[in-house]
Amino acid sequence: MMTQPTRRAALGCALALVAAPALAQDGWPSGPLHVYVGFPAGSSPDVLARIITEPLAERLGQPVVIENKPGAGGVIGVQQMLANADDDDLTFGTTINGPLTTAARMMGDTGYDVGADIAPVTLIATSPLVLAVAEGSGIEDLQGFVDAAAAGDQALAYGSVGQGSGAHLTAELFADEAGVSMLHIPFTSYAEVTTSIIGGEIDAGFMAPSAAAPQVEAGSMKMLGITSAEPFAQAPDVPVIAGQAGLPEDFRAELWNGLIAPAGTDAAVIERLNTEVTEILADPAVQEQLLAIGWQAAPGTADAMAERIEADTAMWGGVIDRIEAQ
Repeated sequence: MMTQPTRRAALGCALALVAAPALAQDGWPSGPLHVYVGFPAGSSPDVLARIITEPLAERLGQPVVIENKPGAGGVIGVQQMLANADDDDLTFGTTINGPLTTAARMMGDTGYDVGADIAPVTLIATSPLVLAVAEGSGIEDLQGFVDAAAAGDQALAYGSVGQGSGAHLTAELFADEAGVSMLHIPFTSYAEVTTSIIGGEIDAGFMAPSAAAPQVEAGSMKMLGITSAEPFAQAPDVPVIAGQAGLPEDFRAELWNGLIAPAGTDAAVIERLNTEVTEILADPAVQEQLLAIGWQAAPGTADAMAERIEADTAMWGGVIDRIEAQ
């Protein structure tokens, strides 16, 4: 087995085993796997990681230890994965897209170079956003929203969960592709965004379908479109934005979560993990668990994940350039 330079951090980590050890079928893994998650226990990225790692432990015959290292939008989790990388290829991470695509632009030095230090293993799942407005807004569909944004003397105001968040960048990408201007009002939670939409303080918001659904069911909000390339199982009746109201056919803006490894991890190990996770994600019960927390299974090859990182880095980099130029 190829080895990589040993990189160790002087930080002790509490171990939380998610499965009992069993006999390994081959020389790898030689011990427990450690999977770093850059978000706290109980968060959506943490729950997603545990949905995957519990069956993974059974399949590999070794415990899989979740190491929660929250902070900096997931960047600290990636940093800790790299700092604790071992010679036996037992250290990995799950991360949302931000630390691999936008963090370097938004934060400056993250302490790692994605292309040089990270080995993609597989995309795990994707999560789109929906464009939501108040039920009494008078806007009935996406074309009506674009028309209202283009016609008014005052820009439509939209809310997001913070400057540089996925919701903020998605709204700015939408505005650019639609050829309209909108006013950004940052909040700290989707709850605040929905309250402000319903109260008429802002006009719209891009948000997770699960955040908008309760208000839609209550009759106080409506979802005009979804940012995935195809309809999303959690909101099957919401039309995709792509190809509507002058938006390009290839419009897509999704959050995603993937499994990564330190660069230098043995290619056979990456291939093994890719195969195992792909098979885990084919299980309907696992797909239902993911959907319940707002994610849709989306496995692929390691090369496909690398291409997604490159494409999204370029796309969001262009959006950030436009925001900074305003």
